[in-house]
Amino acid sequence: MFINIENLSFKYQNAKTDTLKNISFGIEKGEILSILGESGGGKSTILRIIAGLETPSEGSLVIDNRILFDRNTFIVPEKRGVGMVFQDYALFPHMTVEENIMFGLRNFSKKEKEIRVKEMLQLVNLQDFARRYPHELSGGQQQRVAIARALAPKPSVLLLDEPFSNLDAHLKSKIREELKVILNRTGMTAIFVTHDKEDVKIIADKVVVLEKGIIDHIGITSEILK
Repeated sequence: MFINIENLSFKYQNAKTDTLKNISFGIEKGEILSILGESGGGKSTILRIIAGLETPSEGSLVIDNRILFDRNTFIVPEKRGVGMVFQDYALFPHMTVEENIMFGLRNFSKKEKEIRVKEMLQLVNLQDFARRYPHELSGGQQQRVAIARALAPKPSVLLLDEPFSNLDAHLKSKIREELKVILNRTGMTAIFVTHDKEDVKIIADKVVVLEKGIIDHIGITSEILK
């Protein structure tokens, strides 16, 4: 397995019960996995733990044979090689599209940055919007910028937190297909959380169904969501 999570448990400070209880699953390289469940069920917490934004009480995470956390190890977020697209996209309003994409390329030379930004703009089909600011873009375009920014540093895995929640209903179908194309084109291993089964059916190869912090079902999307 490219990503392996074993016996993950987590409890927020002052909470009476665990948010996550003994979560275990694996993902092959290039696979797209969705975590499906209702709000408050722990979906986003799993992403935050993988990204290093929360510390689990138990369990382990291995990505590409590298231990990111276990009983004796905790790799800080900036050294994990994980990209994350937040629910509100978190674009910098004072930066243009190309500046937003370039932001995470700290270890790239000037020439490498220029090349990588151009590659990302082509990938998400925003070449003509490079000098625009976030407020000048549609919701779908903002999402594509957020995806391009997360992919630019070449992460080992891409995490997406409710990627369609801020989009109008009529845009969802188009944007789902665009995301699927982008992920397939890059061969990116990805995990996204959602409460919408249609998101999962269209995009995910595998699905984890989460129920109050416990895995209820896990398997191939076409078999779990018939």
